[in-house]
Amino acid sequence: MVTMADVARLAGVNASTVSHVLNGTRTVSEPTREAVLSAITRTGYRQNTLARSLARSSTTTLGLASRFVSNPHFADLVTSIEGSARAAGYTLVLADTHDDPVEELRAVHELADRRVDGILLAPSVHADAEALPFLATHRIPTVLLDRFADPEVDQVAPENTEATALLTSHLADLGHRRLAFVAGLAGLSSTSERLAGFQRVVEERGLSGVVLDGGSETDVAEAAVREAFAGAQRPTGVVVGNNSMTVGTLRALRALGLRSPRDVALVCYDDPEWADLVEPGLTAIHQDVPAMATRAVTMILERLAGTAPETSRRERIPPTFRHRGSCGCP
Repeated sequence: MVTMADVARLAGVNASTVSHVLNGTRTVSEPTREAVLSAITRTGYRQNTLARSLARSSTTTLGLASRFVSNPHFADLVTSIEGSARAAGYTLVLADTHDDPVEELRAVHELADRRVDGILLAPSVHADAEALPFLATHRIPTVLLDRFADPEVDQVAPENTEATALLTSHLADLGHRRLAFVAGLAGLSSTSERLAGFQRVVEERGLSGVVLDGGSETDVAEAAVREAFAGAQRPTGVVVGNNSMTVGTLRALRALGLRSPRDVALVCYDDPEWADLVEPGLTAIHQDVPAMATRAVTMILERLAGTAPETSRRERIPPTFRHRGSCGCP
């Protein structure tokens, strides 16, 4: 294995000079720097990242514990977070929580064992009981993203209540009086906030509103919509709480021979990549995933650098209303 001493010998400098060139810890003359870089190229030297981490008490890695399977939204989130972390010189380590408290606790244990510098967590329903107390006890810098929880830690998520109220009001403005809301997994802050937006408009406008348990899953949402829309007095409009459940809703409507917007006006929270490829396109709330990812990474890096405020922060990223044809507008 090529060592730093080998590089120093070839470049005609001492090992500390090689270290300064690699780590930028001291100004080195340009000729010396070029000689060191040339020696590194010729020898194929690679830094021992483990030894460097032990010396610095930092692994320059961030952990991301989230649900990755079966939801494209989280795949987009991973991509954006990895880009932001890489731009800051950090490597991202992933752990899938499956939105299950037992798996979530295992995931944060695994990330902690890998000595990540900080953890980004999309909390499950019961994160307050297990995962978050563990992170607090071990003083691991943590930022919650996409969903809020009770503990006093930094958190960043999209705005949910007003956005869903906007979707619901839009259907009411189009004359719909019988509406359904396909709700996500009970207990998640995103689910309760989006449900609150729907229910507020239903109450304020004197509408008939039914809440369907979509469980944040395609198959669960499909079964719930098929049952609710099979009768003669079916809702004339539906608001769906996330992209996975939108797929299930579309499958259910197709199975029942119902078309959107001719038979059922459809709007949804989350704006999947294919939203404007179907006919008609989906009227949707579009999350600014890159902005949320960038802010989450910035928050945790500020904690690591000691530049964050003493009090924890809760921030919302505003989404965008994407108006297409599934709501029944021209």
